[in-house]
Amino acid sequence: MNCCRPAHNVDAERFFSRTAKRYRRRIEKKGLEPSSRLLAEAVVAGGITGASVLEIGCGVGGLHQWLLQQGAARAVGVDLSADMLTQARELAQTRGLTSRTEYLQGDFIDLAGRIEEADAVVLDKVICCTPEATALVSSSASHARRVYAFTVPRERWLVRAGVVILSGVMRLLRSSFRPYLHDLAAIEAQLQALGFRRYDQRCTFLWLMRAYRRR
Repeated sequence: MNCCRPAHNVDAERFFSRTAKRYRRRIEKKGLEPSSRLLAEAVVAGGITGASVLEIGCGVGGLHQWLLQQGAARAVGVDLSADMLTQARELAQTRGLTSRTEYLQGDFIDLAGRIEEADAVVLDKVICCTPEATALVSSSASHARRVYAFTVPRERWLVRAGVVILSGVMRLLRSSFRPYLHDLAAIEAQLQALGFRRYDQRCTFLWLMRAYRRR
């Protein structure tokens, strides 16, 4: 295990917990943001009716709950932030989805052995929030029976500048949390070696979505 990951996770949990209520209000008012909508639509295109969904870094649950409303059977959400999961449970209750959802707090890399496989595994802006992309992709993709999909920052100078600025702010705040731009070619090769083939790729100005099917 990377010796930096525990401290990174503690500070990441604090960082995202501050936005939990605000993010839930945004989901309730405006629905999924464009990049998340692209991800959700790609998963639906991969076949979602009656499927199980595992969302890693689920936040307040908007994405997998949308998939449940589109025909998925059940969903498990995993997140570092207890506050995010509190909002996810409350949102699921207001939508009548409590019996079809389950939530677990923690780092998926640590929890993977306790979590069952799912038909679809999704990671929306999560790979960029871990220092151990290889371990996360390996453990999460091994849980996907059919579909594996994610969003990550695009390789653009503006995005790189934003990552540098945010990292600097976190350093000034004495936080161990950092955003990361991981090697997409390496992730692609890793997924191909695990038996996945890409079937969709779309972009917004800042985000790249990729979706894969298991061969």
